[in-house]
Amino acid sequence: MRGPAQTLDSSQRSVVEGAIREVALVRGWHIVALAVRSNHVHVVVAAPGYRTERVMNDFKAYSTRALRRARLLGVDERAWSRHGSTRMLWNEDDIRRACAYVAEGQGRPLK
Repeated sequence: MRGPAQTLDSSQRSVVEGAIREVALVRGWHIVALAVRSNHVHVVVAAPGYRTERVMNDFKAYSTRALRRARLLGVDERAWSRHGSTRMLWNEDDIRRACAYVAEGQGRPLK
């Protein structure tokens, strides 16, 4: 990141979750698991025909625009690191483990 790490408060997390759900709906993707945390986001998504980097970038772009529209992120503020971690899930067992991690492996969900 070019600036200090961002921490998302409950309002920002709600906006980010809504933006991720919106882009998935627009693109026809299926969200299997989603956790927006104070300092990172996990999404397990079925997005056939899309490269993982495109999916991640669309999630970031929609989220950034939504945060700015809600006046929860300044025009010059950056919310995300340059890249992120993307993993392909090749079978049902991979998907099950990823969903369990998103739902239970992050500690108690924030309210």
